Amino acid sequence: MHRLIYGSILAALAIPACWSANASDIDASLADQKMLYSTPIREGLTNLYWGDLHLHSRLSADAYSLQTRLTKEQAFEFARGQTVQADNGMPARLRQPLDFLAVTDHAEYLGVYAQIEANDPRLAGWALAAEWRALMIKGDMTNLALGFANAIQTSEPEYLTPESLRSSIWSEASAVADKYNEPGLFTAFVGYEWTSMITGDNLHRVVIFKDGADIATQQTPFSAQHSNDPEDLWDALADYEKRTGGEVLAIAHNGNVSNGRMFSPSRENGLPLDASYARKRARWEPVYETTQIKGDGETHPYLSPGDEFADFETWDEGNISLTADKKPKMLQYEYTRSALREGLRHEANLGTNPFKFGLIGSTDSHTGMATTYEDNFFGKFAHDEPSAERTEKLMADQLQEIWKLVSSGLAAVWSEENTRESLFRAIKRREVYATSGTRIQLRFFGGWEYLETDVLQADFASIGYAKGVPMGGDLTRSQDSKAPRFMVAASRDPHGANLDRVQIIKGWLNTSGETQEQVFDVALSDDRSANWITGKIPPVGNSINTANATYSNSIGAAELTAVWSDPDFDPEQRAFYYARVIQIPTPRWTAYDRKYFGAVIDPKAPDTVQDRAYSSPIWYTP
Repeated sequence: MHRLIYGSILAALAIPACWSANASDIDASLADQKMLYSTPIREGLTNLYWGDLHLHSRLSADAYSLQTRLTKEQAFEFARGQTVQADNGMPARLRQPLDFLAVTDHAEYLGVYAQIEANDPRLAGWALAAEWRALMIKGDMTNLALGFANAIQTSEPEYLTPESLRSSIWSEASAVADKYNEPGLFTAFVGYEWTSMITGDNLHRVVIFKDGADIATQQTPFSAQHSNDPEDLWDALADYEKRTGGEVLAIAHNGNVSNGRMFSPSRENGLPLDASYARKRARWEPVYETTQIKGDGETHPYLSPGDEFADFETWDEGNISLTADKKPKMLQYEYTRSALREGLRHEANLGTNPFKFGLIGSTDSHTGMATTYEDNFFGKFAHDEPSAERTEKLMADQLQEIWKLVSSGLAAVWSEENTRESLFRAIKRREVYATSGTRIQLRFFGGWEYLETDVLQADFASIGYAKGVPMGGDLTRSQDSKAPRFMVAASRDPHGANLDRVQIIKGWLNTSGETQEQVFDVALSDDRSANWITGKIPPVGNSINTANATYSNSIGAAELTAVWSDPDFDPEQRAFYYARVIQIPTPRWTAYDRKYFGAVIDPKAPDTVQDRAYSSPIWYTP
């Protein structure tokens, strides 16, 4: 069913960032930095859990102004497998329930629009609420949405939600997560989104608590109206942990619409990154959301020209508000792979890798429904939910075509059990991976002693842990400076498509202080092999019936495995490795819209997609 390829090289990769476990003093001395890099202890073998750590309900002001009415309660019920009525009137239910969910409504004006519609007496005396209520009564949702967009970036007192109202709404929202949290069966995280958008450049983070409402509500959410600098957010999170004894982390997303800000070599105060900044970012941001509804963020063809799979669901026209065009020089500071590469360079200079992060996907859907399969994509807002006309509209919040929305993504976590504590610990140790919406199962281990037969054993995961480290882990030089060996096993989504190939992507820092990348095909379906002259792999083929929006698993493989060793390993060079799994081509959600609704689809919209999974990296440090 598969073939191991040890020599074929296609293209490219980048470099990661740094993570910290239990360092409470984020400005630790150099003597404390060993703790910064320590990994939370894994207490046993792990199980795979699927979820979404970035979903919005009607409590988000932008979602509410753009017709979303599903509640936070309904969002959790939908994730647990119950049927809900979408805002377009359709009944909707997941094919497979999620194992965990965080409803991360915007901290800015959290729940306020819903309270305005209800004419909540707690709003009395707040002039801005009265102004917005007048727009709501007139049905002027366009100006209501513009009002939100303009107000969230100002800290003028009249634009701030009164603190007593913020506190009460946050308490109510957090209590909903507690209501649906059922340890061992379903995990409901308390969370919110910090929505910084400097001059239209995206710096958003979702904030996830390990804690329940009793602890999380001891401090109200830190919003972009408090500060739009992520360093101030990290300080607020540090203050939360110090004051409450709780635990919290932040997850950045959509660097692709940050116009070079997300992984910039400069801080927001204009100064270059320093060791203190690197430690803070590593401490508070252990994972990065690399794929979601507003584009895939693994890499870009400009950055990885030799990677035939680099141009995947690419959004690269400008910043999040489309107020500034994209320039090529911005791209290296926007994408996961190039950020991982930058992280190696920073680590050599600063002693700490600020971009040593694991990879997850999530939806960023604002419909209250986490839908990621191509044949059940419900869009970003209620405005975008399935209909014959939706792809003829522009996006409700931006001047972009709706067909560009991506049916992505999911967070996969290898955890001992399905509880807040266990999942949170697994996220902090980066034993996570991202998919673009499919449920590909992926294991990735690195070590020195793996045998080619180890991956074929029934207990290969136990062998993986015993002989090495899982995704998200660290390797240091072996006694004899030999090359590390990587064990990877992938299987298709039980309800989805076969696999095309498995690749291992390497990024490294060379002796000149420059970063490089390379893509290795390590397992191929259908007995394919590289052309002996060009080194290219023939395509897997295409089984899609375009007219019927169907495909066949007559090509590809249900499982692919490999044990691979880096043929170009240099024990003196910092490096990282991650696995990428590519599915065979399947119909894209736009093709399903054409089939089921008779929708007229823009000719520029693709009809097919090759969904994928990205493991968290394993880092090698000499």
